[in-house]
Amino acid sequence: MNDDNKQKSYHTITYGCQMNENDTERLAGQLKALGYAETDRPDGADVILVNTCCVRESAEKKIHGKIGELKRLKASNPNLIIGVTGCMAQKDRDKLFKRAPHVDLVLGTHNLHQLGEIITDIGRSRGRVLAVWDQAERLAPGVPTIRKNKISAWLPIMYGCNNFCTYCIVPYVRGRERSRPLDEVVGEAADLASQGFRELTLLGQNVNSYGKDEQGHADFADLLAAVDRVEGIARIRYMTSHPRDMNTKVIDTIRRSRHICEHFHLPIQAGSDAVLRAMNRGYTAAVYRSLVAEIRDAIPGASLTTDIIVGFPGETDEMFADTLDLVEEIRFDAAYTFLYSQRSGTPAADLPGQIPLAVKKERLQRLMSLQNEASLAINRELVGTETEVLVEGESKNDANKMMGRTRTNKIVIWDRHGSERTGDLATVKIDAAQTWVLKGTLV
Repeated sequence: MNDDNKQKSYHTITYGCQMNENDTERLAGQLKALGYAETDRPDGADVILVNTCCVRESAEKKIHGKIGELKRLKASNPNLIIGVTGCMAQKDRDKLFKRAPHVDLVLGTHNLHQLGEIITDIGRSRGRVLAVWDQAERLAPGVPTIRKNKISAWLPIMYGCNNFCTYCIVPYVRGRERSRPLDEVVGEAADLASQGFRELTLLGQNVNSYGKDEQGHADFADLLAAVDRVEGIARIRYMTSHPRDMNTKVIDTIRRSRHICEHFHLPIQAGSDAVLRAMNRGYTAAVYRSLVAEIRDAIPGASLTTDIIVGFPGETDEMFADTLDLVEEIRFDAAYTFLYSQRSGTPAADLPGQIPLAVKKERLQRLMSLQNEASLAINRELVGTETEVLVEGESKNDANKMMGRTRTNKIVIWDRHGSERTGDLATVKIDAAQTWVLKGTLV
C-alpha cells in the first residue's frame, strides 16, 4: 500500500476538566467519521489536536510549551494538520497563529461540531482556519462520539455558565448557559445503555442550573428523575453542582431514585463569608452548613466532597481560620484544594491584597493535613462493612488486584478472584482503609 492509500490517523492531547475530555471524544468521533484512525504516537499522525484549558495561567504556559514542541513534527511533515481547540482557543483566537505559525486551525468552544468539514477544507486548500463563534445559537445535536471508557460515559446536559465567580474565566470562554432538551438527553442516555455503558455522569459547568435558561423548561430534578428511569444504567452521577442552586427537590429526587449515586460534590471554596462575597459565590457559610445538614438528614449514608481555594486576595489569617473551622466541623469525605492563581481577565486578578505565594503554600499544607485526617477517619469507619462496587478493571499498579468504585465514589481494591468482570456490580468487604483508597475482599 502506498502513502496515498494508507489510512490517515489522528492524535489528541487534552488538558482541563471533564467537559474538555468529553469534547475530545466528540472531536475524535468526527475524525473517525472522516476515516481517520486514532494513534497514540504524535509523530505518526496526520492530524494533531490540542484541546486546551485556560483556568490557570500555569496551565496555559504548559500548553504553549506543548504546542511549541509540535513545530518539529510540522517541519518534518508539512502536510500535518495541527489544531488548537477548547477554552484557550476561544480566548486567544488569532493570537495563537501569531505565537505559533505552525498551527493550521484554531477552533472555539462553540464550534466543535464543525471539525469534520473544517479538516476537509484544510486538506483541500492547505489554508489556515479560525473558527471561533462568540456564542452558539443552539446546541449541535448528533455529533459522533468516540468513548475510550467502555463502562462509564460522560453525558453533557448543558453548556456555559452564568455565575461569574470573580476568580473564574469559564463564563467568558464557555458562554452563557444553554440546556439541552430533556428528551435529547434521555435519548442519548438510552443509546448509551444499549451500548452496554453501566454508569453515566451528567456534565455541566453548573448542573443545578439546568433548564433555567428557558421558561417552562424541565429543571435538574426533572432531568435526574427521567434519566433514572432509563433501563440498563446501573449508576448515575453528575458534576458540577453549585451550592446556591442545590435545592430540596433535587435532594428528594436523589433520595427516591434507584440509580443516582449518594455522592454530593458541593464546592464551598472558602469558609469565610467575606471571602465568599469577594468571590461572588452567592451564599454564606451558614447557608452551606444548612444545605449539608439537609442532605445528611435526607440521605444519611451520602458522601460529601468539595473544592477549596486557599489564598484568595484579601484572605486574612482569621478568614482562613474560618475555612479550617468549617472543614473540621463538616468532615468532608475528600476535598480538592487549590492555591489561588491570578487569572488575567477576571475581576479577582485586579483585587488588592494579593497573598504571597509562601503564605498560600503554608495555608494549603495546614488545610490538606486537616482534611487528610478527616478522610482517613471516615474511611476507617467503613472497615468491616460490605459495600457494592462497580468493577472498573484491574488495578493500575498490580495485575493481581482488581479495582472498583462505591456508589459514594470511593476507590476499592481487592485481590483478583477470577469471577469478576469489568462492568459487574460486586460486593466487597472492607478490610483496611487508607486516606484515598479502601482495601477489601470479594464476597
